[in-house]
Amino acid sequence: MPVVQVSLIRGYSSELRQRLCSRLTDAVRQTIDADPEAITFFLHEVEPDGYMRGGRPRVPGAEAAAPPGPEALVRTFLDAMEARDLALASSLLADDFTMEFPGSGVMSRLDELLAWARGRYRFVKKRFIDVDCCDKGDHTVVVCHGELYGEWPDGTAFDGVRFIDRFEVRDGKLSRQRVWNDLALARA
Repeated sequence: MPVVQVSLIRGYSSELRQRLCSRLTDAVRQTIDADPEAITFFLHEVEPDGYMRGGRPRVPGAEAAAPPGPEALVRTFLDAMEARDLALASSLLADDFTMEFPGSGVMSRLDELLAWARGRYRFVKKRFIDVDCCDKGDHTVVVCHGELYGEWPDGTAFDGVRFIDRFEVRDGKLSRQRVWNDLALARA
């Protein structure tokens, strides 16, 4: 029965504290194969005036508000792409972002993706079945899968086309996207 204690400066949001406990529970469970029901966490909060680092008092700043987690970042990006809000989608990408779709080769800019996709379909949307996150040291992998639906260039509808998107999130930005889907099979 693992018991984990974490000390934080008072001031972090409830959402951030709950996400921290959830992610740490996953880490403990995956490391020592413990039943999640047997893992206990205690967050101890220290008043800002009772804490110093580097000889200076510190207080939670912008990090006190929970930043979007990796899954939320991916969903925001995919929603922005479906809505063709390229400004928002671009703001979520790391400077060295790369993406690859079936048959596309590696691309690094959203305008490349739009040019490549033009003529393949009028539009495509995603129906999610599940999203999984996994921490991998310096980044988090987010894998989502489900079904695509939309219209071919001639206006014919398609639906139920399987997809898998794999993202890497580093420093709060999307750094890599790899996509697998059955659009070519559905088109045939």
